[in-house]
Amino acid sequence: MRRHTLKRPQLILSAFAAGTLTITALAATGRASASPNHPDLPVLTWHQLCAAPSTTAASCDVLKVDHPNEHVSAFGTTSSATPSGYGPADLQSAYKLPADGGAGQTIAVIDAYDDPNAESDLATYRKQYGLPACTTANGCLKKVNSSGQTSPLPSRASANQGAEDSLDLDLVSAVAPRAEILFVEASSGTMTAMGTAVNRAVTLGAKYISNSYIFKESSSDPSYDKQYYNHPGVAVVAGSGDWDYSWGVGYPSSSPYVTSVGGTSLVRASNARGWNETVWNSKPGEGTGSGCSAYEPKPSWQKDAGCPKRMTADVAAVADPAHGVAVYDSYQEGGWGVYGGTSAATPVIAGVYGDAGTPAAGSSPASYPYAHPDALNDVTAGNNGNCSPAYFCTAEEGYDGPTGLGTPNGTAAFHS
Repeated sequence: MRRHTLKRPQLILSAFAAGTLTITALAATGRASASPNHPDLPVLTWHQLCAAPSTTAASCDVLKVDHPNEHVSAFGTTSSATPSGYGPADLQSAYKLPADGGAGQTIAVIDAYDDPNAESDLATYRKQYGLPACTTANGCLKKVNSSGQTSPLPSRASANQGAEDSLDLDLVSAVAPRAEILFVEASSGTMTAMGTAVNRAVTLGAKYISNSYIFKESSSDPSYDKQYYNHPGVAVVAGSGDWDYSWGVGYPSSSPYVTSVGGTSLVRASNARGWNETVWNSKPGEGTGSGCSAYEPKPSWQKDAGCPKRMTADVAAVADPAHGVAVYDSYQEGGWGVYGGTSAATPVIAGVYGDAGTPAAGSSPASYPYAHPDALNDVTAGNNGNCSPAYFCTAEEGYDGPTGLGTPNGTAAFHS
């Protein structure tokens, strides 16, 4: 992907066939100050891999750091370390998760188009961190189309969708290393194609489904809920988006049948936890999404008073590219890289559900954290924009829009 040096953010739009996944490159570059402990380091930069979505075409929620090896102090590694970025041990430490979680469970990852290097890239990631092999040969990994068949697979992903695939598969592996992974590749990025892939994952037995894609919400969403996302006893998880509060609410994150996942900035700290988290907000127009849906009904378990309909998010996890996660993608991104976005947070939360165990039959797993808010790390600092009521976009004690009830503190909040 060509890099652009700009004096101000500017969209570079590329035309794709109508009805396909929006994976338009963004030339806008995010920037963050060098570590205050290492002011001699250059400024960290990154870029969004996908443009903001529409109501008819999905988009990914991924940002990639441009030169991660120059900024390794953010991750507590040395200048010679490969890769930089948070790995499985970091995430397990930050969220108090078992190193052998997910045994006996199947977690589905839903993406559009085919990533031909998905299996080999996943093998590289897992070998790097000493995770057990997860291949088609040993039955741990299964890659299928929306009909549940291993052939024919969809057309190959263009632009930067391969990075999304690798991010999803790597982060599920990091958080639930003993789980089996069902990788369902939708034929395109339309609502019908993505929703059909979700339904297929359920029929194939997955009890946890990671959806790292997003549409702009629309009045049709309640009907899509019934067709694609209402699966009692299945933890369906989706990210709230990467365009901050001002962009609006995204779908399927806003579905009352889905666990909506916001994003945080996860940083090592000298406190008892060893970590600190604030709302992820890189700059205006770039940060975790949140808000009050215009169309979706409020689920009975959500009790905030300022939004009469569905409020996003429910919970949150690591998403800030300035303190991002390590991912291996050879298909389109040249190997090891550091990434952020709610596409990182989403598979983390799907993996935590997998660690927690099979959801109760007929239940709504999105409600589980609301029954156990004390088993989450409450995020109380930061914002993702300007709003009223303040909690729609500003962290506070208890529930708030950007981070919901908080981030995982073990698995207790994700049990039935």
